[in-house]
Parts: sequence; structure tokens; C-alpha cells
Amino acid sequence: RRPGEHTQGARRHSCEDSWEEIQSRRTIRAENEVEANKLVNNYRFGFRKWKSHVTERPFEDRSEVVKELYSELNIIKPHADQFITCGNVLYVLLFGWWVSLVYLVVGALMFATVIGIPYGKLCWKLCCYFLWPFGNTIHEIGNTLRRCCEEAPDCECSVTVEDNSPILLPSPAEVPTPEVPAPTVPAPEVPDRPLRTPYWHRLSTYVWLLLGYPPLVIIHSLVCFISWILVFTIPVSKMNAQTLSIILLLPPEDVLISTSSHRKHQGYETRALLCCYRAANWYYYKYAVDGINVFAVNLLPLVIVALVIGYVDKENQLASSDVKFAMAISSIIPLSYYIGMGIASISAQSNFAVGAVVNATFGSITELTFYITALLRGHRATNPCLQEVVKAALTGTLLGCILFIPGICMIIGGLKHQEQRFNSRSAGVSSALLFISVGGVFAPTLFSKAYGNLVCDACSSINATSNSSGLFVCHNCHYDLKNGTLFHDHIEPLVYTVSVLLPAAYVIGLIFTLKTHSHIYNIHVGEVQVSGHHGTVVHWSRWRSLLILIVATVLTSACADLATEHIQPILNQPNISQYFIGVTVLAMVPEIPEIVNGIQFALQNNISLSLE
Repeated sequence: RRPGEHTQGARRHSCEDSWEEIQSRRTIRAENEVEANKLVNNYRFGFRKWKSHVTERPFEDRSEVVKELYSELNIIKPHADQFITCGNVLYVLLFGWWVSLVYLVVGALMFATVIGIPYGKLCWKLCCYFLWPFGNTIHEIGNTLRRCCEEAPDCECSVTVEDNSPILLPSPAEVPTPEVPAPTVPAPEVPDRPLRTPYWHRLSTYVWLLLGYPPLVIIHSLVCFISWILVFTIPVSKMNAQTLSIILLLPPEDVLISTSSHRKHQGYETRALLCCYRAANWYYYKYAVDGINVFAVNLLPLVIVALVIGYVDKENQLASSDVKFAMAISSIIPLSYYIGMGIASISAQSNFAVGAVVNATFGSITELTFYITALLRGHRATNPCLQEVVKAALTGTLLGCILFIPGICMIIGGLKHQEQRFNSRSAGVSSALLFISVGGVFAPTLFSKAYGNLVCDACSSINATSNSSGLFVCHNCHYDLKNGTLFHDHIEPLVYTVSVLLPAAYVIGLIFTLKTHSHIYNIHVGEVQVSGHHGTVVHWSRWRSLLILIVATVLTSACADLATEHIQPILNQPNISQYFIGVTVLAMVPEIPEIVNGIQFALQNNISLSLE
């Protein structure tokens, strides 16, 4: 054998091994069939990429960090960490001191009524608790006596398990037999709790519900809302919601507050109601409500507030135009998230044809809604500024898709992973179609700039001479659009031709990637054994996703209408360029969910989806 043949064979085997390695890396794993369809759709051309799950994941399969996020605050666990943390100290500074002060005042009010003295004592106990609740536990005292505590008062029994068995039972050795009669031992009296007046038959209950409970409802609701909006302090929100809905509606004598070293009360069964160890958890950015990220949930009220203020306050008495514009454009962010979630849910539960139609219809609905609304408003108001803003926003969207999103994903992914691999063939197809779209969009403009006639209203020479070859300063310059000119003869037909070719290129790209050359995007889905017997439970069904898509689209149209209505005062400011507003704010804000998804894919070393 020649030496060259050995070298070529080694290279061939090396290429085959590297290709097999790349193919093995393209094997994805999913919990169920719906998630597998979503992951496969992420690699298909024309489908919106989505990172979040569209189905519920079994709780036991989640990590310990995520389990702690969803755990209830009524589980007593051996907590060996220190309670003095930055989050706990921040709780005292933000909420603890003034909540305790309110309880102190309400307790004094209950003592002043005389009838509400039991509730006054409860308020003063809760005053100390809410100043520093960490490591302390609130129990509900039951009516059943623990058998173990009757036999050994110092026993360590669980506070969360009720024992409804008799107080004392004879052991098998103590059971009398016919041969040996056992001595008669009188049964001890059961130290039952004293008889009490039923909760709703007490006068103190109504005094409490009329005087003490309402101010505490306001306080706890305010703390619950603020701590939920801050996201990382959601445990504080859960703690206040538990107090408001359960603890404050119990008889005061049934509420016991104990420290971590004292868990028992007179031998009676107790049930843990509230125990909090940390006021803040930095992993709550992963928290989801019905499959929706907590940040998108928190931004949803902003949509309602923006629409109410925008359409009710016509005279700008409650808010200025700048504030209304900022609220309207910010409201598009959560709506874009809901649209993306709806598209991913429908596509994952349907075949690729339905998914392609849904992605083509709603994939760019946010940008289309804003652009069409701005163009219509500008046409009705004969305002050319809005047309320029739309041009700038469209340019910013293309630049963001070509440069910004891939660039920032490469940088962030490279900071975590030294080597990033992607499917070069699929990226080549996407790049070719992207350049076709860019060329089609800018072709009429370039043709007009090269061959069009520039018409100006007034021009003045800089040197104050009549020399026509000198420098001039002109005002209100525009290209001639009269009949018979270059625009109507050549540019306008080119615009209509491009408007037909671009959708045709999109359809050709779909056929190429989904039908004729689908092997380029061939992703192998590995089988995963899911522990337990759980059926696939989707967060949003098809009809629910479709309904949310329609509602989100309508709300996006309303927010876009408000944004275009109140953008004019911003454009009139001399220090702000309309092109800057269009390229940055109007183009990038609707793309924020896409940017976040791309960054998450890059952090998982999946740069292919970030580039797509």
C-alpha cells in the first residue's frame, strides 16, 4: 500500500467519525411526544423557536432547586443554614418593621374593645412573628391528644401527622387471658380541651371581622402584590397570602407560634400552617404559572393599565403622551411572549403543515400589526414621519435578525462554552433566504436613489455666488413621484414584483426544508424513560392556544395604535431622531422574547437554534 493511500484513508475515517460525532450531538431528548414535536419544530425553517416547555413536567423529575420554588410554606424541614441572610435582612427593611407596627396598632385596638382581647393577644404574637418569621412556625392546635405525648411528654413526634387513635391501649402482654385474670385498672380521664363557643357564635368574631381584619387585609394584600412583582421575594408573597386566607380566620386560641426548638403544645395534635426560612430566592426567575414565566405574568397588568389610561384619558390628564407611549410599547413585550407560547403549543400538538400555517400567520404578527397601524395612522393624518419611522423599524428588525441576535448569542454562549457547533447546511439555507429578503426589501430604495430625481423646495448657495457648481443647502428634498416619472414607470412595478417574490421565496423555503431536503434538518429524538405513570398534560390545548393568540393579537393592535398615537411628541423633540427610535425601540422591543430564547439556547450550547 502506498503511503498516500494510508493518509487518505485516515482522513476519510476521521471525517466520518467527526460527522458521526456531529450527528450524535444532534440527538435530542424529550419527556413526551409533544415536547419532542416542539424540539423538532425548533430546527425547522419558518417555525418560531421556543425554549420553554409546553407540557407539565413531573414534579419528582425536577431538580431540588426547582422543587423548592414550588413547595408550600407549611412543611417543617431540618434547616441547618443560617437565618441571617441578605434576603431576610432586606425583608425586615422593606416589609417586616411596618407590618409589625400595624399588628401592634390593631392589637391595641382589639384590647380597647375588651370583647376582642383574644384577638389582641393574637395580633401581638403575630407582631413579633412578622418582624422576623424565619425559623418560627405557626401551628393550628387540634382537639386530639397525642398518645405518645400522654405516655412520654418529652417525646419527639411529628407535628404534621394527626393521631386519632385512643389515648391508651393495652399492649399484647397486658391483654387478660382466661387462665390469668388481669387486675382491673381504671382508664385515665382524657384531658379534653375545654368546651368552646362555636366560632360564628361569638361576638368577638364579628368585632374582629369588622375592626381588625379589614386593615390587615389591605396591608397583607399590598405586601403580597409588591413581593410578587419583585419576583425574587415570592416566598414573602406566599407567606402573606397564607396568613390572609387561613391564619387570620382561625379562632385565636387555635393559633400557636413556636420556634424551631419548641414544636409541641400541651400534647395536642398540631398542624403546621406557615413556616418560612428564606425571604428571597434568586432562582425564582425560573418560576412559571400555568407554563407562563413569572415575568410575563407580572407584565400582563401593565397591558390593562396601558389600554385603560390610553383610551380613557384622551386629554392626557392622568399621564402624558411620553408615559402612554412607554406603557404601550412595553405592553407589547408580554403579548409577544403569549403569541410565541400559543404558536409553539399549537405547532407541537399538530402536524408540520398546520404548524407552518400558524407560524406564517402569527409568527410576525407583532411587527406587522405595528407597521400597518402606523402606516394607516400616518396616511389619515398625512404625516410622513410615521412612514419614515416604519422604514427605520423595518430596517432595525432586519439588522437585528442578521447581526444583533446572532452576535449577542455567540458572545454569551462563547463565555460559557469554549466550543460551539452548529449545522452549517441549515444555516446556509437560512442565510440565503435572509439575504434574498434583504435584497428584495432594499432593491426599490437603491434603484430610486441611483436613478431618481431629487426635488427640493428651496436651495441657497453656501458661498453666496451664482456659480452652479458650488455647494448648496436645500430644504424639504424628496424624490419626484409624479405621473410619468421614474417612480411610476419602473420603481412602482418593482415594488409590486418584490412583494410577490418575497412570499414566494418563503413558500419555496418551506417546501425545500420540510419536503424535498428535510434530511438537512433531520433530528433524532432519543427515547427517555420518565419515572412514574404520568400522562402528557399540555399547559395550553389547541383551542385555548388559538383563543389566546387571537386575544393577544387584538391587544397588540390596540397597544400599537396607542404607541403610534402618542409617538409624535417624542419625534418632535430635537434631540431624538425618528430613525433612532425606529431602529432601536420599535424594532427591538417586540423581539425581546426572541432575544431571550436565543440567549437561553446559546447558554445550553445549542448555537444552531440561536442562529436560526
